[in-house]
Amino acid sequence: MRLEPLYRLRFSYPEGWEVELEGGWQQHYYRAEGACEGTLTGRFHASNYPLRRTVDGPFEPDMRGVIETEDGAAIMFECHGYGRVHPIGKRQIVGTVLHLSDDPRYRRLNDVVCVCVGEVRAGAESQEPVVGLVLDVAELIWEPISE
Repeated sequence: MRLEPLYRLRFSYPEGWEVELEGGWQQHYYRAEGACEGTLTGRFHASNYPLRRTVDGPFEPDMRGVIETEDGAAIMFECHGYGRVHPIGKRQIVGTVLHLSDDPRYRRLNDVVCVCVGEVRAGAESQEPVVGLVLDVAELIWEPISE
């Protein structure tokens, strides 16, 4: 297998809510807005419903949304994985991404598995007043297993 870079996604959460649950668990809800650039370029709109198992534990994103490409297509987006709270003062993101589209130019993505890595960038690091997130999304390419 190998990875083929697909796009970089930059977004922020203009709104969000959380509830504290028993045992230190937390359920969050965020509305995401941003843009992607690369093989897919366009506007990004999504909702994230991450669960956090403990105060110090990872977030488990459950993000679903749409990429509105510059050339007029709609591509549905789904992401799951972990938002890890390390290293101290930073956060790492690792996950899987799936896409769906009825546009012939992007229909091939309907059975592609993608992976992502990213990070949370606090205001000073991102030079933005709000916390920003950056994800690099790559297509996982199947290759024959060598014996």
